[in-house]
Amino acid sequence: MVLSNTELTLRLIMSIVLGGIVGLERESTNKPAGFRTHILVCMGSAIIMLTSIFIFTQFQGKTNLDPGRIPAQVVSGIGFLGAGTIIREGATVKGLTTAASLWAVSAIGLAIGAGFYYGAALATVLILITLVTFNKLDQIIIQRKFLQSLFVVIEDNPGQLGRVGSCLGEMNISIKNIKMETIEENKLQITLMIPKINKLEFEEIKQKLKEIDGVYDITAEFD
Repeated sequence: MVLSNTELTLRLIMSIVLGGIVGLERESTNKPAGFRTHILVCMGSAIIMLTSIFIFTQFQGKTNLDPGRIPAQVVSGIGFLGAGTIIREGATVKGLTTAASLWAVSAIGLAIGAGFYYGAALATVLILITLVTFNKLDQIIIQRKFLQSLFVVIEDNPGQLGRVGSCLGEMNISIKNIKMETIEENKLQITLMIPKINKLEFEEIKQKLKEIDGVYDITAEFD
């Protein structure tokens, strides 16, 4: 039975919702693969499954070969390409969302090759919504709830930021985002987005960072 466009839309949107629920829980516990990554992987899996169903209905009774075998190899092979976009910096892992988007785009390519145009177009729109709109949602809601700002004034020397990051990594504190600005000659203020900490944990962090030469001041925002 050929699926209607309404059913296809429902299945892909449901993959966003359910994948997002799991991703939100992972984000809240400070795991590397978070909100958007889980959505992309879930939606990519859905479009691959739908493409397989489409291929089966298109070629049923026309050939004894399994038309899903070649797409299956593409799906597994794209994982090596995605792995090349993942970078580990201390306790922080970057590039997971890019890897997931590459994998999801490979599913779109399979859908186009199979002539599954509506599914490919819809998945493309939903992926763009995930990457752009949900990124803003992540910044506005998730970061405010689960992250906080740590302000560190450091000497503007090569490798200084790396030493701060390594120190935090040794304390199992991952850095979600970094902003830097010059506040005076030879001094930088770096704003680090880290998981929520209490005042006692902050004092411990402050003490450790103060042991680094060229770290002048450490402050944090608390609710």
